[in-house]
Amino acid sequence: MVQIVPTGEILGATIEGVDLAQPLDERSFAEIFAALAEYSVLRFPRQTLDAAQQKAFSERFGSLEINVANAYQEPGHPEIMVLSNIVENGRPIGARDAGQDWHTDMSYSATIAFANVLYALRVPHRDGKPLGGTEFADMRAAYDDLPEDLKTRLAGMTVLHDFDKFWEMMRRRPGSLRPPLSEAQRRQKPPVSHPIFLTHPINGRKILYANPGYAIRINELPQRDSDEMLQFLFEHQLQPKYRYLFRWAEGDVLMWDDLPTLHNARADYGPDEPRLIKRCQVMADRVFDPAFVRAALAPRAAA
Repeated sequence: MVQIVPTGEILGATIEGVDLAQPLDERSFAEIFAALAEYSVLRFPRQTLDAAQQKAFSERFGSLEINVANAYQEPGHPEIMVLSNIVENGRPIGARDAGQDWHTDMSYSATIAFANVLYALRVPHRDGKPLGGTEFADMRAAYDDLPEDLKTRLAGMTVLHDFDKFWEMMRRRPGSLRPPLSEAQRRQKPPVSHPIFLTHPINGRKILYANPGYAIRINELPQRDSDEMLQFLFEHQLQPKYRYLFRWAEGDVLMWDDLPTLHNARADYGPDEPRLIKRCQVMADRVFDPAFVRAALAPRAAA
């Protein structure tokens, strides 16, 4: 039986009583689906998964991204990205995800991300404390706290998101060897626009959907006004009162809803403190379909 234990903080709950290595029954899936919408960040502790099992759980929520540019994929399972600082035989075995700063995955894509499913195999520790935590910020609360006149003013406006903004930010990091995106790469990842306020397809809550990693312009405002407004929104949404820090343990599966959250991987561990996490990216190609949401929640409503 699914047991939901809220963190008591602005985000997050632990899900007990679930073995993700086994297929979920419809009622359990419905409970998890609803909990994801309510708490945004879900921890499933003490899991033991192989790649096929992680994929099977993840793809219940939507199609899985295959990042064609990513060299660090699970062999035979391109939907799983390997995140790690471990080097074997002189070669890294995964992409390091820490130090990317605050962002929302794939807001730069025409089809945005719905959820991430990460499975921790090795977690760095120092002085008995886990390192490499993942921070989240609640964009439902950030929207709720906006002045009413600002909500009215911005309603119906759209934000331009650009992958190149993030890429250039990473290029400027000390020691970076990243080249600029080529013209061909820019054509593959052109800027896209999304509403500045989204309505969550599961619970109907309003969300501030603009993040400092990719958002570059409010289309309906003059450039100077747009720059000032985005700067205000970025500062507003990252206030400490909206934040939650998740501390990893080996065997954790962490799932979060990309629609109402920003996240940031802490880079507080060194190359001699090994970290290994495997990640699936669930796309929002089903969750905005009301029929999918109704079917997913139906077993819970019928109980």
